[in-house]
Amino acid sequence: MLREIRPAIIILVLLTLITGLAYPLAVTAVASAIFPKQAEGSLIERDGKVIGSALIGQEFRGEKYFHGRPSATTAPDPADAAKTVPAPYNAANSGGSNLGPTSKALNDRIKEDVDRLKAENSSAPVPIDLVTTSASGLDPDISPEGALFQVPRVTKARNMPEDRVRQLVAENTTGRLAGLLGEPRVNVLALNLALDAAARK
Repeated sequence: MLREIRPAIIILVLLTLITGLAYPLAVTAVASAIFPKQAEGSLIERDGKVIGSALIGQEFRGEKYFHGRPSATTAPDPADAAKTVPAPYNAANSGGSNLGPTSKALNDRIKEDVDRLKAENSSAPVPIDLVTTSASGLDPDISPEGALFQVPRVTKARNMPEDRVRQLVAENTTGRLAGLLGEPRVNVLALNLALDAAARK
């Protein structure tokens, strides 16, 4: 019987070493050599300190910053571990709200967000990405329309010329991959960093 089982055990150990150890190490080494920034998490630094990643959104508050998409991520409630509390852009608990189109809670939240954004800028339609969450809850990007919608609020809060802020949005807009794949997008963290740098000049 051992003679029949022995080849299976050898194959199991061999494939485990190849697919579980050698292959992941080789892919990691190649990725680190070809794409070192991406392999290390696409980290963004300012003054030598890591302040975020280009791949994971952050919550920005205040009138002088561009805001990202809503995030439905949660964390355990410190007062009751059986419950959760909102924790925007919580990478340890990535996911959507799982609320469907017939959900009263979802419809109420979207209506509140639309009303708040219309009060902020009544001259333009509210872009859909400013009131809907992504599937991961970690989306770092918004549409160029979402960024341009926020320009009047940001310019007023910073007392900057609107043309300059619109220029920063255009400079931080990434087009479709190879001109075909995806949609144009603006990384909110990169845009806010560019805005801070422009304000310091």
